[in-house]
Amino acid sequence: MASIAEANSLFEIDTELDGLLEEIEGQIESEGEPSAELLARFQEFCAAHGEKVDRIGRFVRMIEAREQFCRSEAVRLGDRARAAAGTVERTKNMVLYYLLSRDLKKIEGQQFTLRAQKNSQDSVRITDQAAVVPKCYCRIEARVTGVIWETVLSLLPDELAKALEASIQETRPDNDAIKAAVAQSELVPGAEVRRGTHLRVA
Repeated sequence: MASIAEANSLFEIDTELDGLLEEIEGQIESEGEPSAELLARFQEFCAAHGEKVDRIGRFVRMIEAREQFCRSEAVRLGDRARAAAGTVERTKNMVLYYLLSRDLKKIEGQQFTLRAQKNSQDSVRITDQAAVVPKCYCRIEARVTGVIWETVLSLLPDELAKALEASIQETRPDNDAIKAAVAQSELVPGAEVRRGTHLRVA
């Protein structure tokens, strides 16, 4: 048979305790003292309350450990995937060098054919890593504050400002800027700053 802690939620146990307290107070007022059965049930639910808290604490700790394990496995498997990708790339380059150095189009095995094949489109190769490619030949990804962004836009001609705005890939709220504004009693549309709460398992 399931224990009280197993069969009931924390809310249900709490509600039952409230009801038992009311019954105990009612019996004290009418009869001078509560019945032994009622006190025994109250003690059972008090013990169940503590057991339920411990069950929840153990459950949270177990899931936290599982989360940590999964994250570490994701990192480990990611490292292995990158190592495997590097091995594939090096092996392909070695075979391609072999084919090109011997002016061969392909080599055949029992199951596979390794073939040197032209790419479907041209590719760019940076020949000098130390050289600085002019910015006009670069795709620039930058992170700037909204204040700098709006200042720059205000100084540009309309057509150039629209072209710059069209290049935006992503915008996201700057929490530090929002907190600073609210601290100065400024209203930030669509946002608020409040102190939340969290559960600490100790």
